[in-house]
Amino acid sequence: MALTLRTLAAEPALALRVVAGEAGLDRPIGWVHPTELTDPQSFLEGGELLLTTGLTLYSATYAAYVRRLVDADVAGLGFGVGLSHAKVPDALVAVADEVGLPVLEVPRKTPFIAITRAVSRSVAADEYAATVRIGRAQQELTRTAVGRGGAGGVVRRLARLIDGWVVLYDSAGRVREASSAKARSAELDVTGLRAGTRVVSHGDDEVVLQTLHTRGALAVGTAEPLDSTGQHIVNTAVSLLSLALEQDRAQRVSLSQLHTGVLELLAAGHHELAHEVVPDLPPEPWTVLAVAGSKAARNTLYERLETLAGQVFAAHRGDKLIVLAENDAVREIVAETGEFHSGLSTGEFPVALRQAEEAAEAARTQRVPMLRYADHAGAGLLGLVDHQAAQAFSDQLLAPVREFDRAGRGDLELSLRCWLEHHGHWDLAATKLGVHRHTLRNRVTKAAELLGRDLDAPGVRAELWFALQVRS
Repeated sequence: MALTLRTLAAEPALALRVVAGEAGLDRPIGWVHPTELTDPQSFLEGGELLLTTGLTLYSATYAAYVRRLVDADVAGLGFGVGLSHAKVPDALVAVADEVGLPVLEVPRKTPFIAITRAVSRSVAADEYAATVRIGRAQQELTRTAVGRGGAGGVVRRLARLIDGWVVLYDSAGRVREASSAKARSAELDVTGLRAGTRVVSHGDDEVVLQTLHTRGALAVGTAEPLDSTGQHIVNTAVSLLSLALEQDRAQRVSLSQLHTGVLELLAAGHHELAHEVVPDLPPEPWTVLAVAGSKAARNTLYERLETLAGQVFAAHRGDKLIVLAENDAVREIVAETGEFHSGLSTGEFPVALRQAEEAAEAARTQRVPMLRYADHAGAGLLGLVDHQAAQAFSDQLLAPVREFDRAGRGDLELSLRCWLEHHGHWDLAATKLGVHRHTLRNRVTKAAELLGRDLDAPGVRAELWFALQVRS
């Protein structure tokens, strides 16, 4: 702890007496500088205890002299008496009290060198203590980093060393590790943080935001500003965390490549070998999801899905992320992001994989978030027919039904579509529409009458389904 004016004045051997500025006695002393200059500002850095006998001072210069010392940010003034002045001049004391500058009266029997030695010993002791503290902190942080604690252990250890709280963010600005619940709830925005350090306030705490050497950022919150020792300790943690995250990144890359290899084994039908490599594959049968999107977005989704090992398996394949799950729950994860085009399929894996990838491409072409292969395949014939020709066919075939609906006499087209979607099942289609099955039967009968077609004929149903899929 730095030596303060109060502590120095309390040393009996020095016999110092406080005569002004008592409220500022807790200022730390950076060094001691004896001088008889009336304007020593250019020789000061701030924080010094200035020693003088007042040899060149007289009543007309006291006020300006004291204010120059305040401007130079000195810690205090030691005024030696018994030489040019029998006591500290009252006028100087009055000005010092007015501006809050501590003044210590130094008796004739106390040489200035004694004060210098006392401060020097304290500074040396502080520097030694700081060196020891930094060394011990570096050892503790290093042991934690290379041990089982990992990045989370380093974060928690750092928080204890600086008596504060710490949050580690990944490159996307998400919390990766936090030293406490308070740290996790800090909700600091580090996404716009560039290389270097920024100091912000969070409640009553001062927070140092510092970028890591590789990726991510570190937030360090303390009730008081970090001293130089604390800054050294934080810098050590930054280096260790940067290395740890880089190692994690390399491991994730290797694991991603392994997953891609396992996916290819599954696609080739080598299920037993794939299970030997990754024993915690989700239980079969699988829902297969192919996700198309930017590389960054796919990587972000992959990292999120890594936390669901055993429930979800994800692997990169070309320009898509392939996800295997026991059910359709993974769709909710994709739907939250809103930045993907995905295809979904089920069944035997090699076939389902191909179908999901094909549906993902179709979803990207049609600019829809999600497309089931079954729906895509159902409309597959449309891709083989010229759109204008298909539109003309649809308009001609459905014209009587649409004219009837436009006259406000029913919902024949909607009812016909729903009935066909449910393969002619009256009860299911009626429930879907929210009408009685007799109402639905009357509507379908009316549609058949207007169309002049036998709706029990499979070919007629196929033509109607094709016409209903055409979009204007």
